[in-house]
Amino acid sequence: MTQDELKKAAAIVALEYVPEGAVIGVGTGSTVNHFIDGLGTMRERIAGAVSSSEASSARLQALGIPLLDLNQITDLPVYVDGADEIDDSFAMIKGGGGALTREKIVAAVATRFICICDASKRVECLGVFPLPVEVLPMARAYVERELTRLGGRPVLREGFVTDNGNLILDVHGLRIADPRRLETDINQIVGVVANGLFAHRGADILLLATPGGVDRMVAQH
Repeated sequence: MTQDELKKAAAIVALEYVPEGAVIGVGTGSTVNHFIDGLGTMRERIAGAVSSSEASSARLQALGIPLLDLNQITDLPVYVDGADEIDDSFAMIKGGGGALTREKIVAAVATRFICICDASKRVECLGVFPLPVEVLPMARAYVERELTRLGGRPVLREGFVTDNGNLILDVHGLRIADPRRLETDINQIVGVVANGLFAHRGADILLLATPGGVDRMVAQH
C-alpha cells in the first residue's frame, strides 16, 4: 500500500466514530482530507462541522457540509485530526500545515480526540519532525532567541502566514523526552501564540494504518 492509501484507510475507520446527528470537529491535512471526503457521503447524518483551517472549511463547504462557528457549540463529541509525529503516550507534534493554533482550540473543546495517521508517524521520542511554533510577527526575533536557549534551532517558515495572520518558526534539533514540560515552557515565551506539541491534550484514540490493517489504540490517560 502507498502512504496515501494508508492515510485513506485510517480516515475511513474514523468515520465509524462519528455520532449520529452531532457536530464533528475536523482537523487539517492530507489524511484529514480523506476523512472529509468520507463525511461528504454521510452529510445527511450529521448536524455539521467545526473546522480548524480555511482549507478544511473550503473542502467541507464544497461537499455541502454545514460549517458552524466554534463559539456556537457547547458539545463537540469528536475531533478527528492527523499528526506529524505521535509517541507511545499519544502526545503529538502537529502543525506541519500551519493550523496548529486552531487545531489546539478545537481539540480542547472536544470530548474525544481521534488521531488518524499511518505507521510512519509513530515514534519513540518526539522531535525528529521540526516543532512548529506560531508567533506574533513583532516577536519573531525574540522568540527565536528564547527557543535557541531551550536547545532548539528555530527556522522561519518562509513565505507562509497562518490563517490567524502570524508566522511559524519550525524548531529543529529537539529530542523531546518530556513533551508536557516543553509545551508549557514554550507557551510561557511572550509572543508565542501556540506551539505544535499536543501533550497536555493528547489523542484519546489512535487509528494507526499499517499494511496489515488499521490498529485501534486507546490512550491510558
